[in-house]
Amino acid sequence: MKPYNNIAELIKNLEAEIRELSADVAMLKQEPHSLNEQIIFKYIDTGSTGKTKDFVRSLGIKAERGSFFSSGDVSKLIKDGADDIAPELLAIARKVVQMKKTGGAKR
Repeated sequence: MKPYNNIAELIKNLEAEIRELSADVAMLKQEPHSLNEQIIFKYIDTGSTGKTKDFVRSLGIKAERGSFFSSGDVSKLIKDGADDIAPELLAIARKVVQMKKTGGAKR
């Protein structure tokens, strides 16, 4: 929870969190529109670059450099994004990365 000075500010902060969470839920309910979005959805689902890498390899897809897809490729995609990934979806994936780094949900 964000710091606040009075109840009105707390209410405002909580309402903003509700809007943000509602937008995240709406985004996660959508179907992926590209392969890169499918990869990002898989990462969000598993929270693991290794499991996501295994998923991409199971599809027979190789990295741009022509070799097998790696966990580093998943991390790079999350960090750098791509033109065919919705910015809102990338933001959710980056939140998952932060949650993993800090050991839990961060508000």
